[in-house]
Amino acid sequence: MTVQLEPPSAPETFRAALATLTAAVDKATRPGLVLHEVPAPRKLAPYSAAIAAEVSRGGDEVASGRFVVLHDPAGQDGWRGDTRIVAFVSADVESEMGADPALAQVGWSWLTESLTDRGALHTAAGGTVTRTLSSRFGSLEEPDETSEVEIRASWTALPAEDQTLDLGQHLHAWCDLLCATAGMPPPGVAALPTR
Repeated sequence: MTVQLEPPSAPETFRAALATLTAAVDKATRPGLVLHEVPAPRKLAPYSAAIAAEVSRGGDEVASGRFVVLHDPAGQDGWRGDTRIVAFVSADVESEMGADPALAQVGWSWLTESLTDRGALHTAAGGTVTRTLSSRFGSLEEPDETSEVEIRASWTALPAEDQTLDLGQHLHAWCDLLCATAGMPPPGVAALPTR
């Protein structure tokens, strides 16, 4: 898949960074993970690109998310750079996990550890982790509680010492976060069979 840039013209250094994103999309293969391009927001920065993802297990979607790259050659207040990543992840979790007050800190650590593990150089990271526990009543058929975690984050992607920007590292870190929230094991780790 070739990730399209909105608008199509952009500085050459950012076009090269976008090529790393396109290559990373093609290499982001994990069971149940599906990536696809979506329309990018046009009012947040002069140049942008966006990817959405879903994670399925046993035929059911258990997590979804969006990964948006914003580029402004002049930078913007608070970015501390010219390329900002805005990411969203939403996943169903077990009720016990959703009720655990530590889930917010754990969810944020999944993001920061994924960025570090993938070597995704960044600064000015910020965001929120929201836990939702819902109970159904009345005519709704399913009496069980449902729990969900949402992680909304943004960070500025930094270039390497040679001034190249590898957006693929950031995409793979986001995919790791998405899969972690869906309860999948980290890359290279096999899940234990359930009884």
